[in-house]
Amino acid sequence: MPGLLLGDEFPNFEADTTIGRIKFHDFLGNSWGILFSHPRDFTPVCTTELACAAKISDEFKKRGVKMIALSIDSVEDHRNWSKDVMAYNSAAETPLPFPIIADHKRELSVQLGMLDPDERDKDGMPLTARCVFVIGPDKKLKLSILYPATTGRNFDELLRVIDSLQLTAQKKVATPVDWKPGDKVMVIPSLSDAEAKSLFPNGVTTQEVPSGKKYLRYTHI
Repeated sequence: MPGLLLGDEFPNFEADTTIGRIKFHDFLGNSWGILFSHPRDFTPVCTTELACAAKISDEFKKRGVKMIALSIDSVEDHRNWSKDVMAYNSAAETPLPFPIIADHKRELSVQLGMLDPDERDKDGMPLTARCVFVIGPDKKLKLSILYPATTGRNFDELLRVIDSLQLTAQKKVATPVDWKPGDKVMVIPSLSDAEAKSLFPNGVTTQEVPSGKKYLRYTHI
């Protein structure tokens, strides 16, 4: 994403949304945040994604994560589309539990490197790709994932990576492949064995490898 790297402060943009005009940092407050973009309102894959996000919104809330979506249509279109999304969830009378940013001029999409050059609308304008940004309480970018417009996201994976980000922000550990909460974690290489023993009262186990190097160290949190 041009101009926006992990560890950068996320832009404090102002935008019109389905809950009114917001300033992004004020919207986040002291919470974690997730911003996910959509190519267009009233489109099939986007509708399934927003419906899934709405259905599991309590899981994000449980983790202290504020959700906000973005699409390149107007606030009015977003509000009407939201009704379709909730009807898809068989919850037509329930409001969408998070706001959607209106970016009909594509200004924010350009600023954040969200446009998909291969997917265009009927007027030949590039559509927004399926971006995911996770922002920490310090307003810095902790994770970015960029999907093409033709591929829907896996929201279980987004919850998993947020669990990892929040854990590793507090503990000197890393999460291995396919990790889920409750699984073993890995001790980061910069910790000495003595430091690891002091920090992890549940003990540290080391997996032997042919090189003889003691870098595969596991513990339970």
